[in-house]
Amino acid sequence: MYEQLMERAVESSGVTAALRAVERNAGAPGIDKMTTRQLRPHLERHWEKIRAKLLAGTYTPSPVKRVEIPKPEGGSRMLGIPTVMDRFVQQLLLQVMGPIFDPGFSANSYGFRPGRSGHQAVLAAKGHIAADKDWLVDIDISKFFDRVNHDVLMTRLGRSIRDKRALRLIGRMLKAGMMCDGVVVQRHEGTPQGGPLSPLLANIYLDALDKELESRGLAFSRYADDCNIYVGSEAAAHRVMEHTVQWLEKKLRLKVNADKTGVGRPWERKFLGFTINREGRIEPAQRSIERLKQKVRELWRSCQPVSSATLRDRWRAFIRGWWGYFRLSEERRAIFGLESWIRRHIRACFWMRWHKVKGRKRALRRLGLRGRQLKLAHSSRGAWRIAATPGMHTALSNAVLRRHGFAMPSELAAV
Repeated sequence: MYEQLMERAVESSGVTAALRAVERNAGAPGIDKMTTRQLRPHLERHWEKIRAKLLAGTYTPSPVKRVEIPKPEGGSRMLGIPTVMDRFVQQLLLQVMGPIFDPGFSANSYGFRPGRSGHQAVLAAKGHIAADKDWLVDIDISKFFDRVNHDVLMTRLGRSIRDKRALRLIGRMLKAGMMCDGVVVQRHEGTPQGGPLSPLLANIYLDALDKELESRGLAFSRYADDCNIYVGSEAAAHRVMEHTVQWLEKKLRLKVNADKTGVGRPWERKFLGFTINREGRIEPAQRSIERLKQKVRELWRSCQPVSSATLRDRWRAFIRGWWGYFRLSEERRAIFGLESWIRRHIRACFWMRWHKVKGRKRALRRLGLRGRQLKLAHSSRGAWRIAATPGMHTALSNAVLRRHGFAMPSELAAV
């Protein structure tokens, strides 16, 4: 049991590490509009007072700022952005609580843990399927972060932490409220996404689910609130789903999204953006491919008021990040097969940006077209059709695009 948690949290080495972590993660300011750049000078002036409040158990967190971000599948996700000062305090707690709780977490839990990743969760899923557990229960918890029960969470925290100051502080953070249109809305459940401590609290809460599944000898892989359970038959999958849904609602007071929770084959369901196909190989889920295509359309809209170099740099930053995640795919034909379509979007975008006949002639000449080839500039066909013509394929050939930094997944795969 840990009774002097706050003393450990405010040690000088921990303060330095927490400050660097908050500065490194950056992020938007909270309701007080203090930025991460202002945090260091603020602490230099006021740290002793803040430290005294933490040790006395009188530190009071501010309400979080409500921010809604669109979800790829539609709808929105609500984030609660704490003030920079509160993020720093949460980071102090995270640094001392993580080593207490993480060693006891399940080996099947991969989200928001040191040395663990979504890729490992997918590879674990593949291993379960290879062991002839090729029916899965896909559990989708509805609005998990908004529905964490405070009493259940605080009870679980109290089993390992005896420092009442730390427990009171976490309780105040959970109940600090959310600022929406200038009005503070009180919260009686949920742990707002957006603070450093929320992922650990989520894992502490869902560790009970992991232990329940392990006690029943079930194979599963969980990343935060995404959990797939693997069994050997359809009948077993339905039994496991029914029991797990009832257990979640009774023991953790969570709701399961009935539309997204279900039983199926690995190639029929997605997990963290991937599926395992009939050959047992990892490939991007169809929805992941559709999201990539939508992003291509957004990034290569011709009407954006930015330079061509900026368009290229935005694309390069996006595709490198996207490929950095989806390079786990063993079956890559769906990805590489899009490259000609992506290049066509790029060519169409530049055609529109060149404007009118004179601008297009000048651009085509600069790219090496001569004589009769320049008649392309007079074409009245639409940009999408023009992008597929031999002239545009010559002017903006694959080699030209590659030379100017318009990276494609297959090129990144070869590095």
